[in-house]
Amino acid sequence: MFSFFKKAAPAPAPAAEAPALLPEGWVTKPASVPAPVPTPTPETPSAPAPEARAPLAPVPPPVSPPVAVPAPVAMPAPRPEPPAAPRQSWMDRLRSGLRKTGSSIAGVFTGTRIDDQLYEELEEALLMADAGVKATQFLLDDLKRRVKEAKAADPQAVRALLVDALAELLAPLEKGLEVGRYTPTVMMVVGVNGAGKTTSIGKLTRHLAEADQRVLLAAADTFRAAAREQLGVWADRAKVEIVSQEGGDPAAVSFDAVNAGRARGADVVIADTAGRLPTQLHLMEELKKIKRVITKAQEGAPHEVLLVVDGNTGQNALNQVKAFDEALGLTGLVVTKLDGTAKGGVLAAIARERPVPVYFIGVGEKLEDLETFSAREFARALLE
Repeated sequence: MFSFFKKAAPAPAPAAEAPALLPEGWVTKPASVPAPVPTPTPETPSAPAPEARAPLAPVPPPVSPPVAVPAPVAMPAPRPEPPAAPRQSWMDRLRSGLRKTGSSIAGVFTGTRIDDQLYEELEEALLMADAGVKATQFLLDDLKRRVKEAKAADPQAVRALLVDALAELLAPLEKGLEVGRYTPTVMMVVGVNGAGKTTSIGKLTRHLAEADQRVLLAAADTFRAAAREQLGVWADRAKVEIVSQEGGDPAAVSFDAVNAGRARGADVVIADTAGRLPTQLHLMEELKKIKRVITKAQEGAPHEVLLVVDGNTGQNALNQVKAFDEALGLTGLVVTKLDGTAKGGVLAAIARERPVPVYFIGVGEKLEDLETFSAREFARALLE
C-alpha cells in the first residue's frame, strides 16, 4: 500500500572519512641490535696465562633501508551548506500566507502581564481569525488550565502554551491520503465554484504521477467547457489519460472512467465534478447520483470523497463541510488559498465541530504550493 506524501526521506550518503595527516617528523626507526656477549672460558690451573689480545672492534648494527614517509594529504574542502529542506521552504510560505492572522494574535502577547485583559484580547483575536465561538472557548479554557499547571508568568510562555493547545485541537485532522489499498483507488472531488477544485486535482495528479502512480481523470464537470479544458491541460502536463465527453451526463462519464481505469490497470481514478453550492438541493442530488453510479461501476467506490474549501471563506467553509458531509459522507478536505486574506482559524472551528481530516493545504498556484497538513506546523505558522 502506498502512503501518499509519507515517504521517508532517503538517508544521506555517509561522508567519506578525511585521511589523517601524519605527525610532523614522524619516522619509523629500526630496533637496535645488541652487541654479542663473549662466552666466558673456564679457567685451567696448569694452563699458562693467555696472551693479551687486541680488543675486538665493535660490530656496526645492520643498516635498514630508509623508510619513505608519505607526504601529508590535504584535507578535503568543507562542503557547502545544503539548501533549505523543502519542508522548511514550505513552512516559510505557510507563515507568509498566515501572517495577517498570526500578527494580530501575536500582538496580544506583547505586554508584560498575564491577566483577564490578555485573555479578553486573545478571545477577540481568535474570533476575528474565524476560529468560531466553540473552538475559541475551548482554546481559552484549555490555555488557562495549561498556564496554571505550568505556572507560566511570561506572556511569551503563554503563547507557546497556546501553540501546544492549538496543535492538540487540530491533531484529529492530521491524516495521510492513502492509495494502493484498492485497485484502482477512486476519488470523487467536490466543492463550490471558485474554490480551486480543478487546480487542486491537477496538482494532486502531478504528485501522484511523479510517485509512479498511473492516474486516469474523469471530466465529470460536463456543463462548463472551461473545466474540461483546464483538466485536459493538467492531464497533458502530468502525461495521464482523461475521459471526457462534451455535454454528456456527469454520472455516465464517471461510470465510464471507473470502468476504463479498471480495464487499463490504473492505480487512481479521480472524478472532477461541477461546482455546487450546498443550498442548491437539486444539484446536490446530482452529486449523490454520481456517487451511486460510481459504486455500481466498482463495489466500495468511491474510496475517497474530497471537498475542496477556499480558506478565505471563513465560517462559511465550516457550513460547506457540514452540508457536503451530510450529503456525501466526506473522507477528507483540501483547504486552498491560504496565501490570500485567509484567517486560518477556521481549521480550529472544523476540528471542534466537524473533524473531517485535512489531507492537503495550499498557499499558491504552483505545484509545490500544495502540501500535506501537519497540526504542529500549522499551529506554529499561525502563532509563532
